[in-house]
Amino acid sequence: MRSIHRFCISSSMLAATAVIAAAPAQADEQVRQFDVPGQPAKDAIVIFAHQAGIQILAPGTATQGRRIAPLKGRYTVADGLRRLAASSHMRLVSFDGRTAVLADAGMPDARMSGQQPRLRPEPRPMTTPAAAQTIDPAPAPTAAEAPAPVEASPADVIVVTGSTSGRRTQFNSSSNVTLANAAELQRKAPRSTAETLELVPGIFVEATAGPASNNYSVRGLRGGGQTFITLEQDGLPILYGGGGADFYFQQDLSVDRMEAVEGGTSGVLAPNGAGATINFISRKLNFDKLGGAVRATGTTYSDFRADAYLSGPISDGLAYSLSGYYWSQRGQRHSPFRYNSYQVKGQIEKRFDDDGFVRLTLQRRDEHDPYYADMPFAVDASGKIGSVPGTDLRYDNVLGQAFRSIAVPDASATGNRLRTFSGEDGIHTTSWTYRIDMEKPVADGVKLFARARYLDGKYDFNGIFPGSGSGTAGLASAVNYLTPGTSPIASTLAAGAAAFPGTTQFGIRDTLTGNVIAASDTGTLNALNGNGLLQQTVLNHQTLATKDFGSNFGVTWDARGDAIQNSLTVGGMYYDVRQRNDQSAVATLINDVRDNSHIYDVVALDQGGQVLGQLTNNGMLSYGNWGQGIYNSHVESLSGYFNDELTVNDKLHIDFGARYEHQHISANIGNTAMVNEAVPAGTPGLARDVGSTFDGTYTHVAASFGDWAYTAGINYELTSNVSLYLRGAKGFQTNGADTGGAHGPTDLTLYEGGVRLRTSILSASIVGFRTLFKNQSYQFIDPADPANAVNALADNTTNGVQLDAELRPTRFFSITATGVYQVPRLVNLRFDGAAQPQYEGNTPERTPKKLLTVTPSFTLPHGLGEIYGRWKYVGKIFADAGNGVALPSYSVFTIGINLNLTDQLNLAVSIDNLTNAKGFTEGNPRQGQTQTIVNGYFYGRAIAGRNALASLTYRF
Repeated sequence: MRSIHRFCISSSMLAATAVIAAAPAQADEQVRQFDVPGQPAKDAIVIFAHQAGIQILAPGTATQGRRIAPLKGRYTVADGLRRLAASSHMRLVSFDGRTAVLADAGMPDARMSGQQPRLRPEPRPMTTPAAAQTIDPAPAPTAAEAPAPVEASPADVIVVTGSTSGRRTQFNSSSNVTLANAAELQRKAPRSTAETLELVPGIFVEATAGPASNNYSVRGLRGGGQTFITLEQDGLPILYGGGGADFYFQQDLSVDRMEAVEGGTSGVLAPNGAGATINFISRKLNFDKLGGAVRATGTTYSDFRADAYLSGPISDGLAYSLSGYYWSQRGQRHSPFRYNSYQVKGQIEKRFDDDGFVRLTLQRRDEHDPYYADMPFAVDASGKIGSVPGTDLRYDNVLGQAFRSIAVPDASATGNRLRTFSGEDGIHTTSWTYRIDMEKPVADGVKLFARARYLDGKYDFNGIFPGSGSGTAGLASAVNYLTPGTSPIASTLAAGAAAFPGTTQFGIRDTLTGNVIAASDTGTLNALNGNGLLQQTVLNHQTLATKDFGSNFGVTWDARGDAIQNSLTVGGMYYDVRQRNDQSAVATLINDVRDNSHIYDVVALDQGGQVLGQLTNNGMLSYGNWGQGIYNSHVESLSGYFNDELTVNDKLHIDFGARYEHQHISANIGNTAMVNEAVPAGTPGLARDVGSTFDGTYTHVAASFGDWAYTAGINYELTSNVSLYLRGAKGFQTNGADTGGAHGPTDLTLYEGGVRLRTSILSASIVGFRTLFKNQSYQFIDPADPANAVNALADNTTNGVQLDAELRPTRFFSITATGVYQVPRLVNLRFDGAAQPQYEGNTPERTPKKLLTVTPSFTLPHGLGEIYGRWKYVGKIFADAGNGVALPSYSVFTIGINLNLTDQLNLAVSIDNLTNAKGFTEGNPRQGQTQTIVNGYFYGRAIAGRNALASLTYRF
């Protein structure tokens, strides 16, 4: 365990109180347009809070069985509140400009009843720690101003994602909705963006690659990618294609909450989100008073981060916000390098008297992240997986000083005869994002909207892939490596003997120290790092420049009657994406098996042990024999869509919608020369050419595709506590272009139904689902020909059930449980069009059947904060489609505490993987579709060991 005494104080995640509506308030004297139809008080309060942009607390006893009269017209928020309350025999107890408290008109308040006010209000169920509440310079109402209210169930929170009416809640939605307010994000204390997605039942996350480039999959889909899931910021995809979004997004203090919709409307209202849409929603700007927060973060693995957020008014109806962070990290695994990053985001928003607005956003990112790939593991006779002797699978990292900077020969047509692999840079991502959002009411119940953003970004990926291509065949003893005839590099040794006359034996030379170990020194070779092993590792250097324009625009028409409410949205989406990919100058080298691995040159030795020559170049055996190569692509996408949300008699909710997308794809694929180009003069080693050689010309391919996404759902509120829903949906994932050509879309069909329960102590949702994936497209490296990627198509079927529940038996304790049990099945797998019947019926690779997370939370007295724990269980997965390597189930325990040191200062501490458990998320996907354990070893990727994060937040 890394010492917890090395903590640096840091800030907590921003949070919003668990209330009916979570949006910053405008000044109570501001005039707004309200249109709240007559309906049950509990639903009217939700709509009013959403239209007013405030928070409302009301006990269930005050709203039960009561209706409000229609409220329509222009009022100040305070006047509207009084009218709303009076029409339902409630009263406005307090309103501080952002939080209103309503109570039964017949109930006395604390002042009238003679109760003594508390200096600090007692917390209610699901109360967010003070430092995690919505940033607000005004003090919260004291107990002397209002009786302690009973907060609304999270099921009553308005859902923005996957809905167009602004009236759907988690309780009455006919989609599978997950909400995570900032309190839940704070408890999660994610170490990466991908880890946040674990809050969504049915999503499996492989968060073992580091802060970026992690994999996640939904509802039984084959793991190892990011397909069918789109990550959004404020309702627009971060990237059109979905995959790679975590290169361009990290949470900061501007994030207010996360919403997720699985299936249903997700594939209609977002491109490439047929499986799920994950929407990170920003904090609303402060139009009344200046407010902000600063946060400092530190970890036991030497990460340091500083965050800040500031928002306030410029003039009447005009506000701004500034946010950002500076992050210096080594990562959860040992590293000699420090990766420094920053992000700055600015917004300015103008609100108009008719409730229209225009908001401009500018974001700049410059991020360096570590990347962790596979490493070898040992398997004993009983099948138990453990560390190779001399290594620690929980903390070790193959990448070390030897990989700091390596010049790799490349084709001259690329413009780089030598292309530098930079381990010290890791994944370097830079981007500018420009965005505009606007809404304009044009008539009674009619609103125009438009959102557009342009991302100009690039990532420079420098990652190592031990065991790629060669697999376990390249993992052998150092003695064997230097033994002609039986060596994994036997042909290289034979060529070395011919190239250097007088060779009597071979040796290895450490590129860092220069030390040479001869083949005859078997004792030293066998003792190397406690395991005596050498391996082959691929240097993967890829740059991908992206210019991604996206927009969503349309009109919403709300119509209401005494018994019927309907909201129809008709809109369009246009995306234009250009990418330039360069994955040339990859190489395979020899290194040892240890933390911060050393690279070795193979050298020829004479009878006296003197070096006659080297067979490798900085350990590199060959060049250009792995990966995608070079291509440029252009995707244009135009969609038209509609979504209708109908409510009948406040009980029956019917949704239906459709989207048609037309996509034109073109690509210029770099051609390969008939004869490989020679390496630059003076290049050491026996490899005399750069391998697969780009000749400077391209083959142009183009194709057009069209596809439909459509859905229909129904929700019926049996009682005020129980609702039922059914949903069917068909969506698709576009697949763009690469060196394999232009690819058509992959279809997904989803059926689901569930029951939702909300009471004063329990909120729960149980959902059954059936998912059909058709022609899922992916590529993998063929071990027999690593220079070529094989195109695979497969169908998957999954039946499952998922749970999302929260129990609050007392005001001081709550427990949540989320999980899924699913049975995925692989069918009709094809490699480059050829059927592969041997895989029929197998479990798709990297897809668990069981996932479960249980989180108990104890609220401390006097508003001091909370103590929480978490148990995460991940069931057995198979590392390969052939189901040859099974990775065992595992459990991870987490504990944490959030302490309100003062009303403005919060301390949060999270200790993850408390028991230092071993867990494995994948095998070696670059070894092919059927993997095996050879000589007691295989390659895989493991979760990080015990670690801790501390944060300190000051809000003002």
